Amino acid sequence: MAKKQTQAVDNRHYDVIVAPHITEKSTLVSEHNAVVFKVAGDATKPEIKAAVEALFSVKVLGVNTIVQKGKTKKWKGKPYTRSDIKKAIVTLAEGDQIDVTTGI
Repeated sequence: MAKKQTQAVDNRHYDVIVAPHITEKSTLVSEHNAVVFKVAGDATKPEIKAAVEALFSVKVLGVNTIVQKGKTKKWKGKPYTRSDIKKAIVTLAEGDQIDVTTGI
């Protein structure tokens, strides 16, 4: 009996990928076979690649990361700062795709 070769899903994978980042720009990027995720602030590119491959069963070609600094806003006249967000643009192999509208 042949065993199917799959990566083990580690609990850390669920901590690395926080949520999909759905905006107009991320929708445009999806036309070029890429998906944008919000990721943990301390996540590295190899960790992000391993997490996406394990959770979604796809082949990842590349990972680019961006740290979006939190804006300064005001609420009832008092200033506050939004949290910094780390985003990852994950490029997938031809033929692979991830539907971000469904859960894991």
